[in-house]
Amino acid sequence: MKQQTIILTGGGTAGHVSLNQAILPSLLELGYDVHYIGSDQGIEKELIGEAFPDVPFYGISSGKLRRYFSMKNFTDPFKVLAGMMQAFRIIKKVKPQVIFSKGGFVSVPVVMAAKFAGVPVVIHESDVTPGLANKIALPFASHIFTIFEETLQHLPKEKATCTGSIIREELFMGDRAEGLSLCSFTTLRPVLLVMGGSLGSVVLNDALRQNLPELVKQFQIIHLCGKGNYDKSFESMSGYKQFEYVTTELPDLLHAADFIVSRAGSNSIFEFLALHKPMLLVPLSAQKSRGDQILNANLFKRQGYAEVLQEEELTKESFKKSVHVLTERKEAMVATMQKTQRPKTPEEMAKLILQYRK
Repeated sequence: MKQQTIILTGGGTAGHVSLNQAILPSLLELGYDVHYIGSDQGIEKELIGEAFPDVPFYGISSGKLRRYFSMKNFTDPFKVLAGMMQAFRIIKKVKPQVIFSKGGFVSVPVVMAAKFAGVPVVIHESDVTPGLANKIALPFASHIFTIFEETLQHLPKEKATCTGSIIREELFMGDRAEGLSLCSFTTLRPVLLVMGGSLGSVVLNDALRQNLPELVKQFQIIHLCGKGNYDKSFESMSGYKQFEYVTTELPDLLHAADFIVSRAGSNSIFEFLALHKPMLLVPLSAQKSRGDQILNANLFKRQGYAEVLQEEELTKESFKKSVHVLTERKEAMVATMQKTQRPKTPEEMAKLILQYRK
C-alpha cells in the first residue's frame, strides 16, 4: 500500500510547535510520511529541524496578525497571500491526506491553501478562547480539537471536540537527579524554577533578580530567562542557574523543580499539572495580548491548581509574597492535582487527527 502523507503546520512561538513535536514521533511510527510547513524566521524551523532532521521543512511567507495599529498591517496581507500561494504549491506537490494545524500566524495561509487544494484540515486550540489565527482558520477546517471544555461554547458544535491535555511522553521520563546535576544543585533545599516562555519575560526576569539575594537563602533557583536575557553578573551566585533556552534538558529540570513560576501558556501549565508541580502563574497582561493567558491562569486558580499574580500587580514585594503563599499551599495544590484525569498521549491524539484524512 502506498505510504500516506500528513503535513503539520504551526509556529511563531514554542507553544505553537510543542504539540506537533509531541505527535510527530507517533505519526512516523504509524508509517506516515510527515512534512512541516512553517516560517523561515520562526522558532519552528529550529525546533523541528533539530529534533527531526529527516522531516522535510518548508519555509513560507507569513504576515503577523496584529490587534493594534501598525503600518505593517497594510503590507502583511500581501505576505499572507504570497504564503498561501507557496503553501498551495507545496500541498499539490506533497499530496497529503490531511493537514494538522497548531495555530500561530504562519498556519493561516496553509489552512486557506488546503481548502482550495481540497485537503481536509484539523486544527487545535489550546487556550480557553480561540486565538485570532484559529478564528480565521475555522471556516476552512474540517474539525477543531480543544484542551478546555469551556472552549466549546465558542465553537460550532458539529465540528468541535474537547480532548483534554496532550502531554509528550518524554516529559514523564525526566530525572530529578540529572536535573539537579545540570545545575550543580543538591537535595538540601527546594528548587524553584522560573520561566517566561520561549522568548523570555523581562518583567519576570527583573522581579526574580531583584529578589535573588533573599530567595537563594530558601531555594535553589533554575531560571529559564529567554534568548538574549542571560546576565553574566549573576554567574557566580551560589544556588542560582541561568539558561537562555533548553530543549532536551527540560524534562529533567521540571522533575528537579519543587515549585514553578511561569507565564500561563496552556501547553506549559498542563505539563506542570501533569507532573503535579505547584505553580505561580503570571499571565501576559491584556495590554500585551488578547488576554488568553489571563483566562487560562484564572481557570487554573479556580480549580485549585495554581496561584496567580497579575502582571499589573507584579513588583519586587508582590513577587516575593506570592512565592511565599505558593510554598504554603503546596500540599493542598498537589492533592488537588492528583485527582485530575489522565492526559491523552501523543499517539492517541495522532489517531484522532488521522480520522479526518481523505
